[in-house]
Amino acid sequence: MTETVRYLKDRKQFNRPVGGFQALKHRLAQLWLEVVNLRAAARGAADALTTGEDIDVAVAVAQAYAASVAVHAAEEAVQLHGGLGMTWEHPAHLYLKRAKADSIAYGTAGAHRDALAELVDLRAP
Repeated sequence: MTETVRYLKDRKQFNRPVGGFQALKHRLAQLWLEVVNLRAAARGAADALTTGEDIDVAVAVAQAYAASVAVHAAEEAVQLHGGLGMTWEHPAHLYLKRAKADSIAYGTAGAHRDALAELVDLRAP
């Protein structure tokens, strides 16, 4: 994310930094909130693992959140880097491939949400 912000500050269009456009600022702000919330969920899971309280629920919450945020952050990085994000000169496409592969290997956000719903005894109507 830091690399994407740096790129948006450096890249110019119409004699202005691309990162100054309001639409991109909103996308970055939303992504930043998702990453901050993911950090909180991960810290909550780590805390639960050390204290031994509600381990299953805390870990399921972190997994469900991480699965979707990782893919979304990588997709946004590719998009925000424009055509450069899909070239071999930039690693953004590799981050996206890794996030998608991890989602397959460790479970999708939907699968983790289903597991969480079962843990807290939520049933679909």
